[in-house]
Amino acid sequence: MPKYARPKPPIFERVEDERLHRKQRLAAAFRLFGKFGFSEGIAGHITARDPEFTDHFWINPLGTYFGHIRVSDLILVNREGEVVKGDAEVNQAAFAIHSHIHEARPDVIAAAHAHSLYGKAWSSLGRLLDPLTQDSCAFYEDHALFEDFTGVVLESFEGQRLAQALGRKKAIILRNHSILTVGHTVDEAAFWYINLERSCQAQLLAEAAGRPTTIKHETARLTQTQVGSHTNGWFGFQPLYDRIVREEPDLLN
Repeated sequence: MPKYARPKPPIFERVEDERLHRKQRLAAAFRLFGKFGFSEGIAGHITARDPEFTDHFWINPLGTYFGHIRVSDLILVNREGEVVKGDAEVNQAAFAIHSHIHEARPDVIAAAHAHSLYGKAWSSLGRLLDPLTQDSCAFYEDHALFEDFTGVVLESFEGQRLAQALGRKKAIILRNHSILTVGHTVDEAAFWYINLERSCQAQLLAEAAGRPTTIKHETARLTQTQVGSHTNGWFGFQPLYDRIVREEPDLLN
């Protein structure tokens, strides 16, 4: 079987170039989330760690529709929750969640959370996803469940508990809330979110129709290594990025 050299995430010599790249990917992720219907009022947020000030992260301004966000709209927040670049407010729940994830996981560059329909519906069941499809196997033994819903995550200790529940995994189901994903790139975190949302949709549809057949443990574990790597998550986002930039080039402004 021939081997193909897949593209890999770019490496930058200048921190300014890396920062711009992350912000462009972040704005594109918001536009895609808006296009896919993941925007729900003021709920939802995606963050990208700054490559220079690594305890700071870029995030969407509070109250701005995902589908309108441009690179220039993104705000930079420090570890105290203060906006140090930009003139908009930060979502308090976003800071409570993302600050602790970024602190607990130095490997995480980006985290994505929204109140998308199927993620919300699946979260109410308080269960992990089953390995029903090749796509859902990306999360096999690599997603967690946060079982204790206590209202909107506004307090620091709630963010700490969520980060602890996530552990070293790529995704977490927040019971009675929604879903959250992380990645070594903005691209990866965004793609895993889209994939997880659709995996929730697929399982809900399958269980509504009958008794779905699960993939055997050994096969699911193998498939996870084939489709669930960091580079697979990054690569899966590239066609989506190309699509949204072609359709809505103003996001780069």
